[in-house]
Amino acid sequence: MTALLVMDPDTAFGWSNSVAALAWIALVLSPSKARWTPWVWRITGRVLPVALGVVYAALLGFHWRGEGGFNNLDDVRAMFAVPGALAAGWVHYLAFDLFVGTWIAERSAQLGLSHGWVIPLLLMTFMLGPMGLLGFVLVRALLRPASLKWQPGAIT
Repeated sequence: MTALLVMDPDTAFGWSNSVAALAWIALVLSPSKARWTPWVWRITGRVLPVALGVVYAALLGFHWRGEGGFNNLDDVRAMFAVPGALAAGWVHYLAFDLFVGTWIAERSAQLGLSHGWVIPLLLMTFMLGPMGLLGFVLVRALLRPASLKWQPGAIT
């Protein structure tokens, strides 16, 4: 990763979008029983979110001027008025949505949900973030209600 990549918001935005799109395609094309799927999950759920986190940190480090904040909508607007900070915000979404999408795929496999259920959940997570997570909770409630019961020490 070159300093040019993280210093230029448009380049970082384009690179991050392309990598994330390829990762989402790989997730959709990786049913739980395919031999390559564990590798896809490692890359999409661990490697790429961390790499996007590095891009995010670099964009903020190079571009955020300390303006704005999270106290009100005007502060958020001021913060994202800087193109590098706006690109960082987008990379933040890409990293977390990809992490959550991979978690949904992994957890669905553990619960024995068919990939036919997983694909629309992944597409919802890719396009609408939290709506995909909500969809996953609803599918679990319908198909595997016991999986929503909290158990100390259990993998959720």
